[in-house]
Amino acid sequence: MSRSGNLFVISGPSGDGKGTILREVLEQIDDGWYSISVTTRDPRFNETEGEDYYFVDDARFDELVRTDGLLEWAPVHTKRYGTPRAPIQTHIDNGEQVLLDIDVAGALQIKESMPECVMVFIEPPSMEILEARLRGRGTDSEEQIGHRLSEAVNELSLKSRYNYTVVNDELEHAVTQVVDIVDTHASDKENEDHVCSAT
Repeated sequence: MSRSGNLFVISGPSGDGKGTILREVLEQIDDGWYSISVTTRDPRFNETEGEDYYFVDDARFDELVRTDGLLEWAPVHTKRYGTPRAPIQTHIDNGEQVLLDIDVAGALQIKESMPECVMVFIEPPSMEILEARLRGRGTDSEEQIGHRLSEAVNELSLKSRYNYTVVNDELEHAVTQVVDIVDTHASDKENEDHVCSAT
């Protein structure tokens, strides 16, 4: 049975575990494709160019904005992140399930231009657990952790604008929920409203 192409926008507070959820989901979806973002921040020690992000300087990012090469972009924690437009549309047209991990500001930009796309908010079980996860990463300073927690409060206030909220209290259960969401929309071949367009 053929499946319709869709864009699933996955977002939530930094440290909520959405990256881990997405990796698990992609292993269970044969027609899934992970869209990586362009960013002006430096790579972390465990990140690879072209696999985790496209790392660019400010001049290159400005060029992408000027030529309409990004589906969305937003400043995040003093840096900028954006989503390359062309690959998204290509994979949707090919009937694939495009999964996009971006910040809440970028997700809401996409919702404005592509309201038919599927928005999934990953919520931490509590602010205390979120803080513990951020500290456990060992990649942020105290100032950065404080900033991310403050941003998380703002982001959580916007979750009602998403189609779905998944609480990441237990990884396997959260993964199953996201897989079910993807399968439900991808299998609805007759409903053209579920076919996203990045144009």
